[in-house]
Amino acid sequence: MRVCIVSSCGGHLTEVRCLLPAYSRYDHFYVLDDKALLPLDMQGKTYFVSHSERDWRTLLNFWEAWRLLRKMRPTVVLSTGAGVAVPFSIVAKFFFKTKVVFIETVTRIHRPSLTARLMYWIADDFFYQWESLGRFFPRGRCGGPLI
Repeated sequence: MRVCIVSSCGGHLTEVRCLLPAYSRYDHFYVLDDKALLPLDMQGKTYFVSHSERDWRTLLNFWEAWRLLRKMRPTVVLSTGAGVAVPFSIVAKFFFKTKVVFIETVTRIHRPSLTARLMYWIADDFFYQWESLGRFFPRGRCGGPLI
């Protein structure tokens, strides 16, 4: 199994790194939408793509996703957001038949993020971290806070 971890830098990356014990035993690589100082275990297996803020660069993210996913061929895409998760998940699922797992960020307690509202329809497995979000995601599962 090969896992592609797609994330924005900062809090989203911190959250998905909390799952490191679950995916570290598998071949995995990271996709980040901005440059960041990387811990040793991420060095050499992190790819950087364009940072988009719901602008024309989102189209560029689709192209970057196609190129990278075609090369790396992961079996699972895992993400806690943010926006870069959407193009990578769409390309992975619909072009490469890759399983997509999404976890809504811990900072969303009462209302879901735009990314989560989109990913709910794309992800094969969808998790949220607060019970209060269950009404928005009836097919999702509450996994409790990662952090």
